[in-house]
Amino acid sequence: MDDNTQGYKNRAREILEKYKVRVWGDSEIYTTRGTFKGIILPRSENDDDKHIVLKLITGYNVGINIDTITDMKEIGYKKANYKIPEKEFPYSEGKPNIKLIGTGGTIASRLDYRTGAVIPAFSPGELYGAVPELADICNLKTDKLFAVFSENMGPEQYKTLAIAIGKEIENGVDGIMIGHGTDTLHHTAAALTFMVQNSPVPIVLVGSQRSSDRPSSDAALNLIHAATAAGTSDIAEVMICMFGPTSDEYGLLHRGTRVRKMHSSYRSTFRTIGDIPLAMVTREKITHLKQTYNHRRSDRNVTIKPFFEEKVGMIYYYPNMQPDMIDSMVENGYKGIIIAGTGLGHVNKPLYPAIERAVKAGVHIFMTVQTIWGYVHMFVYDTGRDLMAKGIVPTENMLPEVAYIKLGWVLGQTDDPEEVRRMMLSPVNGETTEGEPYNGYLVFQGGTPEIEKFLCTIHM
Repeated sequence: MDDNTQGYKNRAREILEKYKVRVWGDSEIYTTRGTFKGIILPRSENDDDKHIVLKLITGYNVGINIDTITDMKEIGYKKANYKIPEKEFPYSEGKPNIKLIGTGGTIASRLDYRTGAVIPAFSPGELYGAVPELADICNLKTDKLFAVFSENMGPEQYKTLAIAIGKEIENGVDGIMIGHGTDTLHHTAAALTFMVQNSPVPIVLVGSQRSSDRPSSDAALNLIHAATAAGTSDIAEVMICMFGPTSDEYGLLHRGTRVRKMHSSYRSTFRTIGDIPLAMVTREKITHLKQTYNHRRSDRNVTIKPFFEEKVGMIYYYPNMQPDMIDSMVENGYKGIIIAGTGLGHVNKPLYPAIERAVKAGVHIFMTVQTIWGYVHMFVYDTGRDLMAKGIVPTENMLPEVAYIKLGWVLGQTDDPEEVRRMMLSPVNGETTEGEPYNGYLVFQGGTPEIEKFLCTIHM
């Protein structure tokens, strides 16, 4: 393939050749919609032949329809290298020793111009090349344990991570960071909370919503905040560290069992549900929001429980759900089911026979609520009472994803019904709470006068 028109096909390629403009050329493109200036980027091999892609001076990419182009000029040329060089991390006496474990995801990624996709290509060592401020915070060693997007994380990765964390704690690290994709970050945080208990040091999972080649990327600041928390925080728990507001003001430390991704693209996507975050973190300091947490210790004692039964599933109930949804799971050997029920924890009556068959077959069924906030209260209405009589166990205010992870972890250790019930309802670290604070449920409704007035007083 001609490198001058890399990835361009047919009509788009002809346009570049006509005006003698090359891929990676610093160019001006004149169109019927105005003039654009930037660098011509390669096209994805799967893209159409109707657009030319330009990286603007702002760092954003724009596609220009070739039918609107009236002229093009190349005013400079320098082939870009989007690989960040890996650097050896400097050691400083007296700074905390942090281990960064890489798993993949946007925080450790770059844009692949061959396919147009963001791929996990930065090694953890390369992250220092991208974020030299980390050297001001800690001594950092890295280990690239996986290179996968978070949708490909699962029980095997959870167990491998837990064992690796245990070894690092025994080796004397002052804190651990885990680079991870955001989509299932909260699942992994819950899994590690159950698998790594009584940690003497902070374990901070961190990701980014926007890849490192974007000017609005949150990767660098999230890493800086996470390193600060891992190295200096007194909170020795599994936590997620991500943006607090959408601006760059501060990050938040969320407890690993009470956090959820709440927006597909906002940088402030992670929220503590049914409680408040553990702390705020900036480059300069950590401000505690909760006073009850597991404190950092100087010993090396930690309990590692890397167990998980993979034949566990979760059903999000919807009206008119048919019983074969549950029957099929039983027939396929599932040992546990989490139901995200309506309201206080309800499903329709046609499911009752399937639930009875599942319980009789030894399947463990637990109820959560799809409202996200609030508690399961199955004793209020007849429906809930009937379901409990058939063997479904309510899980208080455990989040559905957390309940799924915990049931897999519990069934990885025992299949005894009473022991499974006891373990599921015995909190390990905040997955169920005795109450939800008044400010643990805040959902602003835009458009209402009082909220619009309030929004004018804060940064968004």
